[in-house]
Amino acid sequence: MKTKPLFIKLSHPIFMKYKTIIGLETHVELATESKMFCGCSGNYFGQSPNSQVCPVCLGLPGALPVPNEQAIKWTVLIGLALNCQINLSSYFERKHYFYPDLPKGYQISQYAKPLCQNGYLMVNNRKIRINRVHLEEDTGKLLHGQQFNDKGSYIDFNRSGVPLVEIVTEPDVESAPQAAKYLKQLQLIIQYLNVSDCDMEKGSMRCEPNISVVNYNSWQKNQQLPDYKVEVKNINSFRFVQQAIAFEEERQALLLDKNQQPKQETRRYLESKRQTEAMRSKEFAQDYRYFPEPDIPPLELNPTLIQKLNKQLQTIDLPTQRLEKLMKDYGLSSETALVLTENKKLGDNYLRLVKNSQDLDKTKLANLLINKKIAADLNPDDFFTQAKHLLSKKNIDQATFDQTIEKVIIDNPKAVADYRQGKQTALQFLLGQCLRTLGRQIEVEQLKHLLVEKLALKK
Repeated sequence: MKTKPLFIKLSHPIFMKYKTIIGLETHVELATESKMFCGCSGNYFGQSPNSQVCPVCLGLPGALPVPNEQAIKWTVLIGLALNCQINLSSYFERKHYFYPDLPKGYQISQYAKPLCQNGYLMVNNRKIRINRVHLEEDTGKLLHGQQFNDKGSYIDFNRSGVPLVEIVTEPDVESAPQAAKYLKQLQLIIQYLNVSDCDMEKGSMRCEPNISVVNYNSWQKNQQLPDYKVEVKNINSFRFVQQAIAFEEERQALLLDKNQQPKQETRRYLESKRQTEAMRSKEFAQDYRYFPEPDIPPLELNPTLIQKLNKQLQTIDLPTQRLEKLMKDYGLSSETALVLTENKKLGDNYLRLVKNSQDLDKTKLANLLINKKIAADLNPDDFFTQAKHLLSKKNIDQATFDQTIEKVIIDNPKAVADYRQGKQTALQFLLGQCLRTLGRQIEVEQLKHLLVEKLALKK
């Protein structure tokens, strides 16, 4: 029997009784040349399975790990960007659990003394506290039988040992949209630091929300966290994060409405069904049997290094700085500037190309890139030439306007009839046909006005 997804209207009385409490764990793979504890290439994506491995990342007996210095520096840089306190003394630990893609039977991670603690990120004027930013190694990847037309499962260890930063919030997030907003801001900040592409489709950024629903009145009285939380593992899109949280809010609220406490467990999100399902009971910290990694000495960071990284951070335009610069220095509207901020690569290309286009309208140049009228990867000279051609106004005589509009009206009787029945999309179609015929940069509003006049006369 198939389980139906829960779909309850947000206006339903059940949502007035309960409050959602969310903490977010975000994993980000660092784009270092080599892995976290060995010399294997960190660029594993698209490589043949098990071609980027060695005794260290395969967990073979006697292999000794050596920490990646660049990964440590980049983790501290992320911590500074998230307003964290940097621990000058920290150490790696062994986190024990059994899973087929973890060859050693433990993961080298950090728990008691992470590199970064007690930070925050502002989301729509609300402070989301960052509990910790710590560094660990990624696991291998399971490939299941349907990919190979059989019922077996396979393990690719290419990803095993890639530097992985985990960013853990306090339970300060209150809704699915707020969670997505936080994750988008976090992704942008890390992309602007140039330490990871944070590509969720490739798995270099993954999110695990921890969700609890509590009775609103009892929360108002004591502000105590509930005795349980549900973790949804390894979600790789902002949309799926929102859907998983929304499903859990409904599922848990319905259980509480029956006086049943939801189980403390780990669940997975099923995209096709838009619902979560149980995987296993959720572990507690003591279940992992953490203890200091005996093969790696404690980390002692030099205060001079932190000062140097802080200075480096000051030279980086983070998203808020870029948004302000595009509006203030380039005169772009907030909407246009936001597009060029949220798409870092496109914004980078705009800033690179606009330097050689000083005598052209900067807003129109931005629109050419955003609307893909010009390829963003052109060299500056070709970009300038094409932009100048596209932006140059050419006078068109009245007779040409009239002839073009007359022909488009005659050639498209159905669209004309649809417009006269009140369908505005038909007008846009007819306008597009006129622009295609004229084939040059003109004042669109002027053309639209003439087209409307002609359509009115032809009734």
